[in-house]
Amino acid sequence: MRSKYVLSIAVFFALTGYSCKERGGKNIDQGEIHYNIDYIGNVGAVPKELLPQNLVISFKKDKFLFEMVSSFGNSGIINLSNPEKNIFDTYFSLLTLKYFYEAKPGEMFPVFEQMEGIIVSKTSKTSVICGYNCKNAQVTFPKDREKIYDIWYTNEIDVQHANACTPFEDIDGVLMSFFFLLGPAELHFNAETVYKKDIPDEAFERREKFSRVSKEDINRLINKTISF
Repeated sequence: MRSKYVLSIAVFFALTGYSCKERGGKNIDQGEIHYNIDYIGNVGAVPKELLPQNLVISFKKDKFLFEMVSSFGNSGIINLSNPEKNIFDTYFSLLTLKYFYEAKPGEMFPVFEQMEGIIVSKTSKTSVICGYNCKNAQVTFPKDREKIYDIWYTNEIDVQHANACTPFEDIDGVLMSFFFLLGPAELHFNAETVYKKDIPDEAFERREKFSRVSKEDINRLINKTISF
């Protein structure tokens, strides 16, 4: 039945109240959002405790830095979007391995191919997350319209193009609860804290000491790490 597959985060918020904190205020244009990560499905042989436990998004107007890094060996994935300098990079690190892929403007970041073609339908549902009024959208995949994912976003953070180069590019707000598919696993992100913070422009510069590779190579490295 259709309702069997609905993943309703709205029910969670209604039952538990606000589990996160807003320390920045409405309509800030720079700061950080900290999300917890819930892994669902097969993440390979790596214990979940060694995988990144948090996602930190730093933002400044139309610049974004997505950092999903484990404390184990400083390993993980970083996405960087800096339209002013045409920087749309994905960085992958695993212990001593350091690689990056330089995407073109408008190109989706690597590892999101399996989310291409998603159908995003906005609804009239609302919620409050970290003190921000949020709107709801439901996501389905062309091959399985019965399984529905809820995502939540807010227009009360003053940024532009928050979801550029991601499968949620058409969402005109900052995502506060959402998901990604990464290999055989689902990664679900829920905002815990929003901070108002001065973010230096240097945070959105291209990283040094990373070797440039192709999109196919960085996809292979990331998927292999999740799947081995």
